[in-house]
Amino acid sequence: MADFYAVLSVPRDASDDDIKKAYRRLAMQWHPDRNGGSKEAEEKFKTITEAYDVLRDPQKRAAYDRYGEAGLRGGGGQSAYEHVDLSDALNIFMRDFGGFGDLFGAAAGGRRSGPRSGSDIKLPLPLTLTEVATGVEKTVVLKVLEACDKCEGSGAEPGTKPQSCGTCGGAGEVRRAQRSFFGQFVSVAPCPTCAGEGVVVSSPCKKCRGEGRTRAERTLKIQVPPGVATGQYMTLRGAGNIGPRGGTRGDVLVVFEVDDDERFDRDGEDLFCETLVTYSQLVFGADVTVPGLTGELSLRVPAGTQSGTVFHLRGRGLPRVNASGTGDLHIKVQLWTPQTVEGEEKQLIERLGTMQGQAPDRREKGFWSKMKEALGA
Repeated sequence: MADFYAVLSVPRDASDDDIKKAYRRLAMQWHPDRNGGSKEAEEKFKTITEAYDVLRDPQKRAAYDRYGEAGLRGGGGQSAYEHVDLSDALNIFMRDFGGFGDLFGAAAGGRRSGPRSGSDIKLPLPLTLTEVATGVEKTVVLKVLEACDKCEGSGAEPGTKPQSCGTCGGAGEVRRAQRSFFGQFVSVAPCPTCAGEGVVVSSPCKKCRGEGRTRAERTLKIQVPPGVATGQYMTLRGAGNIGPRGGTRGDVLVVFEVDDDERFDRDGEDLFCETLVTYSQLVFGADVTVPGLTGELSLRVPAGTQSGTVFHLRGRGLPRVNASGTGDLHIKVQLWTPQTVEGEEKQLIERLGTMQGQAPDRREKGFWSKMKEALGA
């Protein structure tokens, strides 16, 4: 496996900003849309995106720094690590940079004449831990660009229609021949008159001003799978902004934001919490009530349990997203110490303290100390 730091040409102590800048520079060089679908470019793009996706995430980066690729393979309750495919790489790229057009601008290579695609929409979606436990359907109202109902998306005033661009002849691009020391070469650029669309609107629609689209609100129902975590996302294809003058729709990128839960700490699919118990419950044992994701649970505390003991309830954590299995719930029992005691309670505790004396020294002698004693040293 390649060294992710070497892949991005950054030192091991590189800042998050340095990593992002390095990835941006390499993405500009190797993005498939800039290299005519070259297989070599696709492989390079996947490799640099995989490196970026690991190093931009503090937990993944810490695991990688300590154990290399092995640190990404399921430690700490995480699902098995998988290399990204081209679709994953493009999604990661769009998630953090908003799409190819936004990064490279109108002069990016690979443009074809015709209506431009609509832009993607990044939608943060807050979730509670309880919603994550079971999965949930969320209804959101989204502001989007829709086709203008007056011109039906053409951008032209009703009764007229867009005309073929006279500068590029409808090709959407212009070619310029230049001479250099090495001979003549031809450069291709989007047509400056029609912005690469191949048509011009001489009589723009008065409602949309020639854009072919207007602002509107759309209601979306989003099915959130169980087990998602903050920073994970799902793509709703074709649910974003419609392109100008009949262009295809962009996507909606739903980014999950899971709220902190005062009851639990989370590590992957595992949950951690603490519960207070009395001295008598530790000594004699007891059934105590502890918090669960969807309701209270009963925990058996055996007699003689020490404060700080951690119990594990298998399968009571969070489900693994898009996979089988469930994490565990880890509960630490802590002795509850009252701030003040009075009357009979105080007398009983004082009497108990007199009877018990000092706590036993639980430190055990080491192997070599025992050997020295046995040998009379």
